[in-house]
Amino acid sequence: MNPVLIVGAGIVGLTLGQALKKKGIPFEIYERDLNPEARGQGWAITIHWALESMFKMLDKSTLSRIEDVQVDPDVARNDSGNFLFINLQTGEPKFKIPPNVRWRVNREKMRRALLVGIEDHVHWGRRVTGLNVPKDTNHVQLLFGDDTYVIGSLVVGIEGSRSMVRQFLRPDAFGNKKLGINFTGVAVDLTPEEIKPLRDMDPLLFQGCHPPTGAFFWFSMLETPQVNGTAGTTAERYRAQICMSWPEKGPEDKVASTDEARLINMKNRAQGFVPFLQKAVDRIPAGTTVTEIKLADWECLSWDNRGGRVTLAGDAAHAMTMYRGEAANHGILDAYRLMEAIERIYSGTLTTSAAIDEYEKEMRDRTSRAVLLSRQACKDAHDWSRLDETSAILTKRAVVGS
Repeated sequence: MNPVLIVGAGIVGLTLGQALKKKGIPFEIYERDLNPEARGQGWAITIHWALESMFKMLDKSTLSRIEDVQVDPDVARNDSGNFLFINLQTGEPKFKIPPNVRWRVNREKMRRALLVGIEDHVHWGRRVTGLNVPKDTNHVQLLFGDDTYVIGSLVVGIEGSRSMVRQFLRPDAFGNKKLGINFTGVAVDLTPEEIKPLRDMDPLLFQGCHPPTGAFFWFSMLETPQVNGTAGTTAERYRAQICMSWPEKGPEDKVASTDEARLINMKNRAQGFVPFLQKAVDRIPAGTTVTEIKLADWECLSWDNRGGRVTLAGDAAHAMTMYRGEAANHGILDAYRLMEAIERIYSGTLTTSAAIDEYEKEMRDRTSRAVLLSRQACKDAHDWSRLDETSAILTKRAVVGS
């Protein structure tokens, strides 16, 4: 049997690979990066309503490895699912988002956990440049930058929001929609004394808006002393994620090109925050890497899947902002639904065309709405006057959002 060809060795691509391995279905994963450490894999993600699907498709050892990379194991054991949205000017919690059972995991460590056992199927430094889908066959060719190719039964593009496979499927409309909001963030080490007022607000994560300016603030844990091995030492430290975003109203709101200028901007925008939050931003050390996240989305438009031989999943299929914390959850559910579809193909229960059409219909119905909800949540997060219990950023996270 020709293998399933997965483009992209991120969280969703590796999850699909693990799921297919468990089912005994041949697959190969192709990643443009030279190795797993070639670039950072982001900070942390929250898996909540997709946990059920993850439990069904991954084996116990893989699930255990993922559970072990939660950012704060102590909080995880007694997590109430608390999710606060606060007034950054006063520090008062304004809203509590309806809770879910959740795992807050380090993204890079989760990726490493998912690699275990499928390393031989992941091919690094393989930049995909095109596809060839012969009309008179039932296979597809994946083309690489070194003029080589491989043959598979179908190709799944899961290589992020700037997907080449998406460009192949929708050459007329593959670009992401910019949202007019700028976002920067840092990972910073803090002493127990420095992090205490932040963890007193919530030990895992919280977010908020500054009513006078519309600036948005996000805090979450990345590591505790128990995780990084400093517990009980004189150098005990926590690692946290601090992010800010703001509407772009003029040239002065653009993101600067240097870490130094980006950090100055974050500190300037924190002026007027409640003192403990302003201090948290002010103490970010000079020289800290300040990462820009370009906020844009893509609404899971329709495409010709070439008789089911080429499809998309994850951010490649439905790029969305992080303000509802659902992108990874939709990607994991994509992997589960796609696993089901591919199993039907390989067992002969459904034709390739019928199985992938069914997969894409469910995904498109689900995620087209999710992209728009996340877009609205992004806008709501920066306008205090629009925030109430019905705002997209505050409503319950669910497979089909409301």
